[in-house]
Amino acid sequence: MSQADLTALAAELEKYLGDPFDDGSRMSFRRVMDHDEHEEYPYGFVSQLRRWSVHEYSLPAEQGGRAGNVETGFNLMRLVARRDASTATSLVITNLSFMPLWIAGTEEQKRTAIERMKRGGGLSWGLSEREHGSDLIANEMFAEKVDGGWELTGEKWLIGNATVADTMIVYARTGKRNGPAAYSIFIVDKWELAPDTAEELPVEKLHGLRALDLSGLRLQRAFVPDSALVGNEGQGLEIALKATQVARSVIGSLPLSAVDTGLRLTLDFTEGRVIFGGTVSDVPYSRRQLTEAFADLMIADAMSLGAVRCLQAAPEQLSVWSSAVKYLVPTLLERTMSQLNTVLGARFFLRDHPHYGPYQKMLRDLLVANIADGNTVVNLRNLGQQLDGLLTTAREASPEIRNAAAVRAETLFGMDRELPVYEPWKQELFSRGMDDAVLAAPDGLRRLRALAEKAEGTERDRLERAADVAEELLDRAGPLADSATALKADLGRAYGQSAELFELSKEYCLLHATAACVLTFVHSHGALESPLPSGALLLLQLERLRRHLYPHESITDQSVVDEVMEVLRRLHREDRLFSHWQFQLAKRAGDLSAARL
Repeated sequence: MSQADLTALAAELEKYLGDPFDDGSRMSFRRVMDHDEHEEYPYGFVSQLRRWSVHEYSLPAEQGGRAGNVETGFNLMRLVARRDASTATSLVITNLSFMPLWIAGTEEQKRTAIERMKRGGGLSWGLSEREHGSDLIANEMFAEKVDGGWELTGEKWLIGNATVADTMIVYARTGKRNGPAAYSIFIVDKWELAPDTAEELPVEKLHGLRALDLSGLRLQRAFVPDSALVGNEGQGLEIALKATQVARSVIGSLPLSAVDTGLRLTLDFTEGRVIFGGTVSDVPYSRRQLTEAFADLMIADAMSLGAVRCLQAAPEQLSVWSSAVKYLVPTLLERTMSQLNTVLGARFFLRDHPHYGPYQKMLRDLLVANIADGNTVVNLRNLGQQLDGLLTTAREASPEIRNAAAVRAETLFGMDRELPVYEPWKQELFSRGMDDAVLAAPDGLRRLRALAEKAEGTERDRLERAADVAEELLDRAGPLADSATALKADLGRAYGQSAELFELSKEYCLLHATAACVLTFVHSHGALESPLPSGALLLLQLERLRRHLYPHESITDQSVVDEVMEVLRRLHREDRLFSHWQFQLAKRAGDLSAARL
């Protein structure tokens, strides 16, 4: 799908859903908050979106879906989640539950599942268990081979859509001895099970996403036919890990949307609220808080742009990109919302207020992104296992390898570049030391300096300074490699599980994020619409990343903040998404006076 087609499709969905502040719209904040308050699953919202076919843009066209590019479904889901993360999560879970079939299923399995989904049938992904969490090779649900099929016994818990979905894709042990080849995946159609062999577990009460069905399924010798096996017997762990890579890449749509709405609601207040003779937005401290939140959001957006496009443009590297974005984006945006809390003051605590209730809900809902489909520990551990190879390649890569990475980066970070066909079976569990973002960063810096030479006035200064800061951050790859080598020599076999290795992995994520910001700027430069691209915004993004290392050092002054504020104000005033994808949102028709009380 072209950039123009995606932009038009997003506008169509926004028009269909309407202004969330309009009580008569299909997904008004008032109705969303009512579902949340009563912890009531949003059947109506899900049905409306299925009728619009939003979920089909995440299903393969070859078997009846509409998916061309993964980022189409990712971006459409952002527009849903900016209204209600519970509804978006329910739809995302259904689409992600299809991933094992997309990766290893037969033509018939894919087509049958998509036909059911198009008729309103939901899917759930039965992966985790109460006693084992993320430890997939300790799972206890067992599938015993019998004539004509398998009998499954055990329990899956904390599973999204486990009760409301008709079908669960189940990860179960088929080998008698535990190990990587001891697990397989099955399609479990609950309507075909004997009634005394299956029982849904109670829906859990949640801190955020209160309207979501997060429950479980208990099976006791539940029979499924041989045709229910996905892939080969013993291939389950590999399929599950590849499916999880996809989940980690796309789940960032939830915190991105939460902060977009949170920032928009905060601006509604600060742009009209008069204090000390001026608006809150004109108070220098508040203005910096707002622009820093915007910069954080654009960092996360750039990282997500690359990670989602990586699914198609460099699937063999997804183990690195998915873990980097899954760790840093939720962690970063939780901090961002905390800054917005400071600007709103007591108002963010008001649950029933027509304007701040949705803000308070977003504050709770975004937390799920940090724990779902691999928490911080899991993702940093995955990066730590690959860190030696990544740092060695970053330091010693030949000109040929760097040039090839630079070419791929044009597609990975160029919004107007055509993506290759999505082939999820090409994903690998380890990247073999390759990370095109970091490897292409030197080329990105050269392009950034070339853009600076062509710019004039303050824009030239902003881009030159941005290039200097980016180079400073990226030059830490060498010292980071030295630290890893010294730590490995000092700790020996304990190195792989050490807390220090986790800290090194965090710093590597900052390198990846720096590269993503620079490469998005240079490769999407010509595809962006005014007021983007902005050298001042890029400089502030890089300062925000640098603050992770030097928390009390500033490199931007008030003039940079003022420039970024003008970009933010214009996007807000024109009802456009706070993203490199500046989708036109549903026009705000309501009175904002309530936001200024």
